[in-house]
Amino acid sequence: MSLGERIRDLVRLAFQLGNNWMTLMGVALTTSSAFTLVWFWIMEMTSSKSVHPYAGILLFLILPALFLMGLILIPVGILRLRRKKRLAGEAPTPLQKVDFTQPSVRRLLLVVGALTFVNVGIMGTAGLKGVEYMDSNRFCGLTCHTVMSPEYTAFLNSPHSRVGCAQCHIGHGAPALVRAKISGSRQLFAVAFGTFSRPIPSPVEHLRPARETCEQCHWPQKFTDDKLLIRTKYAEDEANTPSTSILLLKIGGHTANGTTGIHGRHLDAMERISYVSTDPRRQEIPKVTYRDDNGQLVEYVTEDFKKLPPEKLAKASERKMDCVDCHNRPTHAFELPDRAVDKALNLKRMSAELPFIKKKAVEVLKVEYANRDEAAAKITLAINEFYRTSYPDVFKHKRAQVDAAAEAVKAIYLRNVFPEMKITWGTHPNNIGHEESVGCFRCHDGSHSSADGRTIKGDCDTCHTILAQDEKDPKILKDFGMK
Repeated sequence: MSLGERIRDLVRLAFQLGNNWMTLMGVALTTSSAFTLVWFWIMEMTSSKSVHPYAGILLFLILPALFLMGLILIPVGILRLRRKKRLAGEAPTPLQKVDFTQPSVRRLLLVVGALTFVNVGIMGTAGLKGVEYMDSNRFCGLTCHTVMSPEYTAFLNSPHSRVGCAQCHIGHGAPALVRAKISGSRQLFAVAFGTFSRPIPSPVEHLRPARETCEQCHWPQKFTDDKLLIRTKYAEDEANTPSTSILLLKIGGHTANGTTGIHGRHLDAMERISYVSTDPRRQEIPKVTYRDDNGQLVEYVTEDFKKLPPEKLAKASERKMDCVDCHNRPTHAFELPDRAVDKALNLKRMSAELPFIKKKAVEVLKVEYANRDEAAAKITLAINEFYRTSYPDVFKHKRAQVDAAAEAVKAIYLRNVFPEMKITWGTHPNNIGHEESVGCFRCHDGSHSSADGRTIKGDCDTCHTILAQDEKDPKILKDFGMK
């Protein structure tokens, strides 16, 4: 048999075996998805624009899956056709002998091998791109837009906005990735069928340990210095009268003079504290176990803990204290209206020269709106209408300041309130301090006592020294050269 006849027989055999709808569909899927993927990767490398999160799902997840499905359908269709013919009693298509000594056959095999290599390269690149995309902040924050919008918005405005979501929520290595994606599949179904929680429950029950996340960048035992905190707030009077408080926070660990600050007491090298909480949000802590400087365990309990019925005690959870017990919203923190407006005034995002701006801003922020679009429109209208009717001269001569204030107040609302996820002011308490929520006073309330009569201290000087409180012009700022 001549070489031409051999090649003709091979082509005829391939045509016969591949002439079925399943194999042809596989060829079509593989070819079209491969061309689309390669074209997109070239566009991605040459374009400065980032991939839209929904386009990313198509290009990094769906198209690679179609490409792989096509590769699988090609041999499956051939085997299915041969089996069908065998069951029908037809003679199977004879397999042609291949003479590898013929140069044309070797060239044909070389082409097939090259195409296989290209397919493997496409699949490998698609897999890596898919994993990279699924670990990106945009995928985490924007793909499930309604669900993750509050968390992603807070993340973008946090000190951790340059830390990838996956670094804290997934971790390193293949096992962590597999666990996260299995959990993500469950969440995908919840989003698809609208069964997800509103709001997302906090704290996250299965968050990775703080020693694997927070303490990869922060080292609590090495915090040795105190921190000066200066906070200016504004009264709700016509002049928006400012007053300043100055605190020296004792946040350090073990200092050179032998004293121990907040981090040293709570997060020493040895595990000092564990506690029992009786609510899923860890806001009620009736029992604290503390390891003192002598290594002895001391239990502090409230009177309410002693009276807990057995069924509620059985549902209580015990936990070893770590960073997120106080820093419970380190990246996804939401503000309260009063504090948020004070911050905007301090940063000059709105002018304190506008009469009653503090009072009016807080007032319009606390109104209950049906959705964020309605809030954005009505907040802007309310601020402008207030000055147009109550202070027409201000509205006329300081219109730019009024417009800037309206935009700032609108931004505060859009940063913190998400009606579709049932997140409003105070939905997620922040346990740092004790002004915005119970925070420190979950334990430092004076009601936790040990068997020998000791109590967990709750006096002001335990954690900070007050250098000035609600003063109009604190002298200490001049002493520090800060005024």
